[in-house]
Amino acid sequence: MAGLLSRERIVAKPGFNRWLVPPAALAIHLSIGMAYGFSVFWLPLNRAIGITAPVPCPEHTSFLELLIARDCDWKISTLGWMFTLFFVFLGSSAAVFGRWVERVGPRKTGVVSAICWSSGFLISALGVYLHQIWLLWLGSGVIGGCGLGLGYISPVGTLIKWFPDRRGMATGMAIMGFGGGAMIGAPLADILMRHFATPTSVGVWQTFVAMGVIYFIAMMAGAFGYRVPPADWKPAGWTPRAQQTSMITTGNVHVSQAWRTPQFWFLWMVLCMNVSAGIGVIGIASPMIQEIFGGRLIGVLGTLQALTPEQKAQLASIGAGFAALLSLFNIAGRIGWASLSDYLGRKRTYFIFFALGFLLYSMAPFAGRTGSVTLFVVIFCIILTMYGGGFATIPAYLADIFGTQYVGAIHGRLLTAWSTAGVLGPVLVNYIREYQIGHGVPNAQAYNVTMYVLAGLLVIGLICNLLVRPVDQRYWMTAEDLATARAVQAGQRA
Repeated sequence: MAGLLSRERIVAKPGFNRWLVPPAALAIHLSIGMAYGFSVFWLPLNRAIGITAPVPCPEHTSFLELLIARDCDWKISTLGWMFTLFFVFLGSSAAVFGRWVERVGPRKTGVVSAICWSSGFLISALGVYLHQIWLLWLGSGVIGGCGLGLGYISPVGTLIKWFPDRRGMATGMAIMGFGGGAMIGAPLADILMRHFATPTSVGVWQTFVAMGVIYFIAMMAGAFGYRVPPADWKPAGWTPRAQQTSMITTGNVHVSQAWRTPQFWFLWMVLCMNVSAGIGVIGIASPMIQEIFGGRLIGVLGTLQALTPEQKAQLASIGAGFAALLSLFNIAGRIGWASLSDYLGRKRTYFIFFALGFLLYSMAPFAGRTGSVTLFVVIFCIILTMYGGGFATIPAYLADIFGTQYVGAIHGRLLTAWSTAGVLGPVLVNYIREYQIGHGVPNAQAYNVTMYVLAGLLVIGLICNLLVRPVDQRYWMTAEDLATARAVQAGQRA
């Protein structure tokens, strides 16, 4: 098995079709992308004990008591911490294991990712069955989060090397599936929960088991579909064009030097601010549209709390559909914006993300006040294209600034920005919402202040993007250093 997973075994033979690699990446990224669809579980888990309505915990329940409480339901904000853990451990594992991933290759990385992600579902299923929130955090949050990080970065450097002529498009393909995972996973989860639901169960733990098995099979197929190009491989007939912009380097920066440059930290803030704004919304997309519009989503009057169980079930399906729709635009933005950045340039592309995003977040409360579901949905669909586009464009941005030799490992370290955003975004949305509701603000209006705060984060990102400049040549690897690095990598394949 060790030999089967080695990097040497997956070096492509002459004549290999490079277009066979993106489907392998998609198989893994569509699976781990279900992390974006986890909000579909929040409302059912919010009434896992009460079944038809939440059973609140006693007012003075401590944090430790909450971890093992089995006779009361979890708050949505408590469940939201699992979503936060996803991205904390995604970024942390990507940063820690980035160089290991480049050394062992994408196949072994994909297999480890499949084991972590699927076992996270199974441990979470046990947590729901025993009603122990700490098992959900450990399973999907910690172990699953590590699987996210490894699976996320496994194809990035590989596809950039397969597509040196189209860096933006390549990274868009590499990361496109992650944005689309919820488009498939959220409706699937809703169907499975309905199938498994009984008068004594909301059907979540059974759904976790089923999805864990499905994703394991899909991810293993993807892992064994990976191939890496031979050293110095180039597409037939392709000649690198003369550099037309100072923002695309002709050198390479070692991963150990990249984080010492101001460019790395400006790009870190660019990613963090873009992700914080988007991830906070994605993490609560399903409950948000249900609470803001309530019965208007199904043509009746009344808030979400005033509806019958049957009407709430209808709204839950609409919420799952909204999460899936956002996922569709997320995935479209990843391939669309990343490909467009090959022509616009990365810096100009991010300027559009932040400037237009600021306007759209500022408009969202207006759409909620006027009751315009269409405007509200359009606003967030456009936002999600730029959110996804930001993820897909950042590896190409890094390759432009730091070169391609260590782009995978540098990308892994930059993903600590995602870890930070995974805490910042959901915490802002969940706790500002709960604070306002606790002070008498109607549920439908509890997201307004948050939208303005998220718009402010985009202003910070805009400033950091404007400050990005080419890396000083003193950070570049020498020709001897580069030759040594490539020789070492070639030796590790043997």
